[in-house]
Amino acid sequence: MALIVQKYGGTSVGSVERIQNVARRIAKFKSQGHDLVVVVSAMSGETNRLVALANDVSGGNPNPREMDVVLSTGEQVTIGLLAMALDAIGVPAKSYTGWQVAVKTDSAHTKARIETIDDAAMRADLKDGKVVIVAGFQGIDGVGDITTLGRGGSDTSAVALAAALKADECQIYTDVDGVYTTDPRIVPEARRLDKITFEEMLELASLGSKVLQIRSVEFAGKYRVRLRVLSSLEEDGGGGTLITFEEDEQMERVQVSGIACDKNQARINVRGVPDKPGIAFQILGAVADANIEVDMIIQNVGAEGTTDFSFTVPRGDYNNALKILNEVKEKIGAAEVSGDDTVAKVSIVGAGMRSHVGTASTMFRALAEEGINIQMISTSEIKVSVLIAEKYTELATRVLHAAFGLEKA
Repeated sequence: MALIVQKYGGTSVGSVERIQNVARRIAKFKSQGHDLVVVVSAMSGETNRLVALANDVSGGNPNPREMDVVLSTGEQVTIGLLAMALDAIGVPAKSYTGWQVAVKTDSAHTKARIETIDDAAMRADLKDGKVVIVAGFQGIDGVGDITTLGRGGSDTSAVALAAALKADECQIYTDVDGVYTTDPRIVPEARRLDKITFEEMLELASLGSKVLQIRSVEFAGKYRVRLRVLSSLEEDGGGGTLITFEEDEQMERVQVSGIACDKNQARINVRGVPDKPGIAFQILGAVADANIEVDMIIQNVGAEGTTDFSFTVPRGDYNNALKILNEVKEKIGAAEVSGDDTVAKVSIVGAGMRSHVGTASTMFRALAEEGINIQMISTSEIKVSVLIAEKYTELATRVLHAAFGLEKA
């Protein structure tokens, strides 16, 4: 039989009843002869509660190392409860925190990256017939400090464990039954996709789709982990979506597979800087040194040998990025540093865009007809992203979904 890694998100383990449902699902797989490693998140709402406590006690400026100590407790509760639930129905199980495994990471607290995984203890337990339960989202760095992987890090934990164990499949159970053409809460006509390419899923994850965390998709691609998204709230998983590594003929005929929207965006403008080599590095280098990710970038030639530079950052990093650039404003010779944190990014994604012309013009026309102004544009082989005013996010998503006929099977 197969070695399967399953991951259950916060909603899936959000109550005692749901934890017991997960235990019964695991027991069913176990009864079929499969070996199981189960990765779980903190119970729904628990991480937010811990973040609020940390901010309250620290005046809104928690020490990153201690923040990881606090945040890692959420998953520790869940693994213990799930192990008890399995024991109660006669399924032997053993729980592990990230550092007991051990999941070795770098030392970037609250945003750590996995470096290595020691699979020896897990393999020994699997050989003994136990279900192995691992706390997602966490690990340990080189000096023995607890680290966390950032929001959505349990997905990354699951795929990384599947890669280390050479699992036959990694199943991500969440509160939706697969990957949709767009968020069905915005567009009720959105369809569940039976399969989607790894490239498309990577783009959607990077562009704001909340189904899978981007680093988990990167891991899946790097180690060719067979990945499937399923619902923990439906008996059969709801059909699910398979992330595949090969495009079939049907996929090639589809111009656009999905639409993603992301309100976690802020735009920063650096105006009137000298138009000379190295200026982009001086601007973005200062931001990168603060571990702030930069996304869309535009540089325009201004007047009298100057240039204007605009880029986007996650909204949570907006104030810090503004502060940094105002501090280096004179050093880089900028006339003005400004920004806007009321913007959003809307993107179309499709492997079929390689073989279709006019995709971008269809997108731009649909937005123009609704009076939606485009502030920035970013493209790749299989996606086009635009930055727009946040208030138009839902309208733009609905309009584009209809423009590309995504409601049709």
